[in-house]
Amino acid sequence: MTLQTDQSIDTSPIAVAADGPGDLDPLWRAVETEMRTRSNDIHVPISFAFAERLCEAYPEADSLVVRVAILLHDSGWARVDETKIISEGFGANWRQAQIRYEHELKGCLIAREVLPGLGYDEAFITRVTDIIDGHDTRVESYSIEDSLVRDADRLWRFTPAGIALASSWFGQTPSFYCRRLRTEILPELITAAGLEMATIELDRAEALLKIAVL
Repeated sequence: MTLQTDQSIDTSPIAVAADGPGDLDPLWRAVETEMRTRSNDIHVPISFAFAERLCEAYPEADSLVVRVAILLHDSGWARVDETKIISEGFGANWRQAQIRYEHELKGCLIAREVLPGLGYDEAFITRVTDIIDGHDTRVESYSIEDSLVRDADRLWRFTPAGIALASSWFGQTPSFYCRRLRTEILPELITAAGLEMATIELDRAEALLKIAVL
């Protein structure tokens, strides 16, 4: 069932999203090295911006849990075999590739390494790692915070930057990948806000990238 909201939904281009509060800057700095793998330094900030918009649309969610979890969710890619990230992580059975389970586990370990020193307690850290663990491989969402992180993780794919990177990872043309976004990824979105954001963002991206003729 799609998670509805009675709040306004910001569907303006994510590329013009205002710079948010700097309260998590120490955490960004703590995982700077991990952001340099698998284009996390592009993927994660874009997904983070979407997560902040989703938190505005669903104020009942714990926004700090969502923001910290999305910031750290893919940090584990930095500690797996980089030669397998594309060959296995984006292969025919990519959703259940062992390396995806590995990056989730490593992401949880990184969270437990960096968060205590930044003042986060055990209960909070467990809420974050419960989301990171399974964000790619687990079918069901366990909480509203989990749902917002999952949607934010997918929403970046609908931007020109997401389409460019993901189509190259999968070895597909942008037009083919955009068709996949419409048929495979849009139905996976959990929130009504995420679905609206994704649809409008993809419409803009397809027009910009001349998908109709290329």
